[in-house]
Amino acid sequence: MTRILVISDIHGHAAAMRALLRMAEYAPGKDRLYLLGDFINRERESWPALKEAMALVKEGARAVLGNMERWLLDASARGEGLPADAEELRFLNETPLYWREEGFLFAHAGIRPGLPPAKQSASDLTEIRGEFWADGGPLPYTVVFGHTPTFKLGAPAGELWLGRDRIGIDTGAKHGCRLTLVDLTNRLAYSCGVEPERQPYDCRLSSWAAK
Repeated sequence: MTRILVISDIHGHAAAMRALLRMAEYAPGKDRLYLLGDFINRERESWPALKEAMALVKEGARAVLGNMERWLLDASARGEGLPADAEELRFLNETPLYWREEGFLFAHAGIRPGLPPAKQSASDLTEIRGEFWADGGPLPYTVVFGHTPTFKLGAPAGELWLGRDRIGIDTGAKHGCRLTLVDLTNRLAYSCGVEPERQPYDCRLSSWAAK
């Protein structure tokens, strides 16, 4: 069966992402994988995760830009710091801000309620916070998003946040919590800790009930 899989806010933890994809037995060309941005941090040592995302997209995954990728594009355009290379820039410039599929909208941060996707600004799609997830009003699709760690939304650290027509999947890898790969088709969550000294990764499988 074809599955819709989603991961967000990798923040340089490429090895943990690979561990989750192996755990889920991800099958490129069969499963539909969405990568919701913030592959990197500002530090260059996290940038191999961008190459990992690029490789997954070449295999058929779909990516959206996060605020960190927009920062990298802007910094490269200004010639600040260590600019992205030509291949990275081409990839980032070709990556959209959102995708829609089967009743889902995938964006890094969410949307501004009341506006159709095509009318959303880039900053809304990659940076919005409370105006989106605290709104609570109904939406015409389920928005799957990252950007705001779920523990800041009221979920237990390292777990998904489930709201009305909203699923928050940034389970805090940047903050030392967990990285999560979500199987939307079967309502499963594959997660692992991100401590580099703890190998193999502390991986878990959990599920959630339909709302």
